[in-house]
Amino acid sequence: MIITKELNSYSNLVKRMGTDKRVLATHVSLFTALFIFWQRDGFVSPFAITRKRVMAFSKIASIATYHKCIRELDEYGYVRYQPSFHPAKGSLIYWPDGLKATGF
Repeated sequence: MIITKELNSYSNLVKRMGTDKRVLATHVSLFTALFIFWQRDGFVSPFAITRKRVMAFSKIASIATYHKCIRELDEYGYVRYQPSFHPAKGSLIYWPDGLKATGF
């Protein structure tokens, strides 16, 4: 069942985040929100997000913090982030192939 594989992958990655000294609670909260949106979209990669919805779900109040954390999640290899500057289109999030297949 795909959901079991994806949940195991998510669990392994969150464990990895726990040992990554660069990752803060805001990164984990944002990553969890992204996982939920990915799940809602049927685990399709890429999937579109909007800053407003993700910030509300992850309880991040600062736009600057959101942009810093999502950029760092991309830099650290947890997700791939493709920003959209179009007001009606969402930014795209890609899950790394390793996450989808092996849980990193």
